[in-house]
Amino acid sequence: MNYLQYTFPATPDLQEILVALLGDLPFDTFEEGSENLMAFVPMPADVAALSAEVQEIVEPLGVGFSVQEIPYQNWNVIWESNFQPITVGDFCGVRADFHAPMEGVQHEIIINPKMAFGTGHHETTHMVMQLMADLDFRGKRVFDFGCGTGILAILAAKLGAVAIDAVDIEPPSFENTLENAKINGVSDVLHALLGDLSVVEGSGYDIILANINRGVILDAFPTLHQKLKQGGILLISGILKTDRELVLAEALQHGFSPVQSLEKGNWLAVRLH
Repeated sequence: MNYLQYTFPATPDLQEILVALLGDLPFDTFEEGSENLMAFVPMPADVAALSAEVQEIVEPLGVGFSVQEIPYQNWNVIWESNFQPITVGDFCGVRADFHAPMEGVQHEIIINPKMAFGTGHHETTHMVMQLMADLDFRGKRVFDFGCGTGILAILAAKLGAVAIDAVDIEPPSFENTLENAKINGVSDVLHALLGDLSVVEGSGYDIILANINRGVILDAFPTLHQKLKQGGILLISGILKTDRELVLAEALQHGFSPVQSLEKGNWLAVRLH
């Protein structure tokens, strides 16, 4: 399947706002650059309708965009030319399988991202991994809501979680999670699911990870509260700092209490109990 690439000329700060605003549209992946944001989406049935939705979102910000079709088979080449290993202090390192093994980190994750979000490069993923460093995953049951590449679920497995459900609504993310779980040797404890929250039958999770976007998280708070065991921990990100009060007020309304938060760039990550 071919993809459409939407290119938005924008400063880095504005790019982060655009990613948050465009998050509810069917884009698989966003790639941020020094001068442009690129967003990729499988070829839709109605290109004009999608572009009209994009226009409605970006026009108030004074942002234009261009659209071009790219062959699907070029995607791996694009990633291999741009994807560089990253570290979260000495806690964790993330690399692709074509990179040399990493030294000086406690945990190493191999991610071949393809068309799925989550390599550790984005501030939101990076912050959730930082929050995970302070938690004890040994023997725990974990739910990764909106798993993307599976990076957070895989890290949970490497930290000792014994059962992990990871769900994503996008087929490329589901397939990529399965592949990355196998590469990292955690397929025995990581169960990937394709769909929304309704396909997840599990409950009583010790820890839930939700790195998605504001709209999805707000809608999911009631269900996430039901699925989290008493005394459990919810880590959320994909939220702009400007939405802090709105999100925390909604979290409190559904029985969650904020314990810790991190900020990076324009983004926020929060640990809730």
